[in-house]
Amino acid sequence: MMNNRLQPLFIAFAVVLGMWIGKGCGPEQPSMAAGPWGLKGDDKTRLLHVFNRVEDLYVDSSDMSRLVDVAIEAMLEELDPHTEYFTGEELAAMSENMEGNFEGIGVEFLIQDDTLMVVTPIDGGPSQEAGIQAGDRIVTVDGEAISGPGLDNQRVMELLKGPRGTEVALGLLRRAESFEVRLTRGRIPIHSVVASFVAESSVGYIKVVRFAASTALEFERALLALAAQGAESVVVDLRGNGGGYLNAVVDMLDWFLSDGDLMVYTEGKSSPRRTYSARGDGAFRHWPLAVLVDEGSASASEIFAGAIQDNDRGLVVGRRTFGKGLVQEEFAVPGSGALRLTVARFYTPTGRAIQKPYADYEDDFDVRLASGELFDADSMPLVDSLRYRTPLGREVYGGGGIAPDLFVSWDSTATSAWVSEWIWTGVLRDAVFDWMDVNREALAGCNHPSDVASLPSWSTMEQALKDRALSEGWGWRAPNRLERAQLEQRFMAQVVRVQWGESESYEVLIEGDTGVAMALHALLEGEHFVSQDGAVSLAPTTDESTNKHTNHGF
Repeated sequence: MMNNRLQPLFIAFAVVLGMWIGKGCGPEQPSMAAGPWGLKGDDKTRLLHVFNRVEDLYVDSSDMSRLVDVAIEAMLEELDPHTEYFTGEELAAMSENMEGNFEGIGVEFLIQDDTLMVVTPIDGGPSQEAGIQAGDRIVTVDGEAISGPGLDNQRVMELLKGPRGTEVALGLLRRAESFEVRLTRGRIPIHSVVASFVAESSVGYIKVVRFAASTALEFERALLALAAQGAESVVVDLRGNGGGYLNAVVDMLDWFLSDGDLMVYTEGKSSPRRTYSARGDGAFRHWPLAVLVDEGSASASEIFAGAIQDNDRGLVVGRRTFGKGLVQEEFAVPGSGALRLTVARFYTPTGRAIQKPYADYEDDFDVRLASGELFDADSMPLVDSLRYRTPLGREVYGGGGIAPDLFVSWDSTATSAWVSEWIWTGVLRDAVFDWMDVNREALAGCNHPSDVASLPSWSTMEQALKDRALSEGWGWRAPNRLERAQLEQRFMAQVVRVQWGESESYEVLIEGDTGVAMALHALLEGEHFVSQDGAVSLAPTTDESTNKHTNHGF
């Protein structure tokens, strides 16, 4: 009989190797070395035989669980880049992000000068209800002092997160005043729609950063709010959005398409074709639509852009998307996490697969930069054999992302390396809080983001940046004209975010954004769109020979 202590190990491993396991036990039984699961074939027997021998005979004690993890990871590296194995801890963290909530007190925080500072309380969370404000320092948790060199993000999460319904006492320092608040932990939303406002005239703007369980509902609320504010068209910004749940993007597309319009279909070797079509006429099918994308837009973002493009429903604006056209399913691995396995490809309504070759994953951005693709639409790698046509006869391409209808060159000067250094090191963020501490009274008199124009001058902001940089051991020089403009915009956006919220900060950040400007222009001029039977689509092109990257006359 098999050693009993090996059985859980081998059961777990057999589950992970499910794609290799034969269907049931036939008349021919495997040897004991292959285990009791009906494994067939020399390779399977050989693999389990090795694990058996290592466990029983290896000269030193071995962490067999770790060996299994290593074997799984090595095996999956031979497959596609999106098939992954997650430990229990990794799975829990990822689930929070995709389910769109976690349990805790509801604050964004940073550690500044070994002290825990509240960046902003999350809307509707316990901290906001308790009156906690941006800039408050949390100095004790349940009577325990937490400031000091040993404070890090992991420690903060351990202290502040916890099951919904549990209580926690926080000692706070607000300027010179010390006080304590008691609050009850709750479920805290992780928002997918981080900005929604009327950007110009009657054009709405919506920024979506992920496709999670709550995304479709957030998107619906944003659309309805924009309509109530007088919007009649919309820019959906999916730049940098790496994707997420398929159901979320399907529900979002429902708002813009007509009954029966094909959105996407999936198909794989062991996964029968499954189609997703619009379920009724979308309430916003009469709105002209532009979708902003770039090289960071992937998966569900590409499904959204592809469905809009292939149905001639709106304009895709930006640069070629990432090229991730694979569908994963998650399978539990007993006692150790989960296997996220690629089971199918997705196809846009015209039938194009947008998955790029796996070899193109390596240094993708650098390759695009070197080839000139980020600056010139003619440098996009569009393959004639993967050319498709939309119902209006426009040419679209598969084999590597969604190519835009309107190309937006990458602005290499948008954020200089020097300015980026202050952003990513946290110097700018910390300087903003230093500045806000000094200007609390002036900020209290501001009722709207536009009021920040009346706040102290750039020189005070620059001084705060300089002081913070020097205090943290960084060198400093006076910024040039372009760098000053970038720093000032980022500085004020952070002030607005802390004072009024993330959505309002995007109203500052999109100023001077070429992609947003191009999308707004296309929607405002209106000549790209026609209305028929209560729905809006792109105006047909008269030149079917026009290549995709020359914008089809748009």
